[in-house]
Parts: sequence; C-alpha cells; structure tokens
Amino acid sequence: MTTFIWIAAAIVLIGVYLSWTAGRLDRLHARIDAAKAALDAQLLRRASVAQEVGTSGVLDPAASIVLYQAAHEARQAAEDHREVAESELSQALRAVFEDEAQLEAVREAPGGERTVAELIAAVRRVPMARRFHNDAVRAARAVRRHRLVRYLRLAGHAPFPMAFEMDDEPPAVLDDRSGGN
Repeated sequence: MTTFIWIAAAIVLIGVYLSWTAGRLDRLHARIDAAKAALDAQLLRRASVAQEVGTSGVLDPAASIVLYQAAHEARQAAEDHREVAESELSQALRAVFEDEAQLEAVREAPGGERTVAELIAAVRRVPMARRFHNDAVRAARAVRRHRLVRYLRLAGHAPFPMAFEMDDEPPAVLDDRSGGN
C-alpha cells in the first residue's frame, strides 16, 4: 500500500512539474510575442523618422536618396529579408550622419530640433527592443532544449523562436550615451 502511495505522489509531482513547465513555456512565448511587437514598433518608428529626414530636403541630394531608399526598403521588407533591410538602414544612417554637418543641417531646419530628438530616440530604442526580444528568445530556447520538453512536446505547435540579428549600431553623432546631448 505504501508503494502505491509513493508512486501516486511521484506521478502527481511529475504532473505538477510538467504543467508548470508548459505554463512557463507559454508565458515565455507570450513574452516573445510582446517583445517582437515592441521591436517591430521601434523599427517602424526608426524607419519613419529616417524617411522623414530623407524627404525633408535639408540633406544633400545623395544623402537624401540613400537614407530614403534604405528607410523605404526597411519598411517594405518581407519578413525573411527584414534583418538585412534593417541592417542596411543602420549602415545608411551611419553613412549619412558620419559628417556632423548633416546633423546640423537637420537641426537648423524648421522643426529640426524635434526631428533630431526623434531620430536620436529612435536609434537608441532599437537596440534595447532587440535585446529584450533576443533575451526572451534565449530564455525560451533554454527551456525548449530540455529532453523532457522535447519528448513530451510541451511547447505544442509553437515555432522554434528565432533571434532577430541585425546591425543596430547608431551613428556616432546620434549616440549621446557617451555624454553628448
């Protein structure tokens, strides 16, 4: 009789553990979805501000074209090409604002201070949003790697989470973390 009680207790404990693990995976997948939505919003905001700067007419024509095209591509990119398009926008921003005179030209235009503040905020928030997303992906992957989770398919039919890898280095003149603005 005591053997039966111990076996029943072990089955209950295993069931509780599996239920807790499945719930944790569900919460991690929800966190990934929320972080992905936040990342998408920040990427869209950055592309929109860059596109606005590119069409403002305050940059030289070559810089305007480069920035506008990169921002347009980032906004229109298909999901499987999005990381490359966003990286190209980061590179375009660095190329255009490599010279601080371009930033000053934007700043001196009507409404330029507001535009520069929006651009700085946008390029600073993208790496944070990407980091939050990739941290959530890393946590879900760690749980999903466990044998028991794989064998019992505790993740259900949820796709394996993928990190969002891109070049998100801001232009030096827009990166005021080093004590600038």
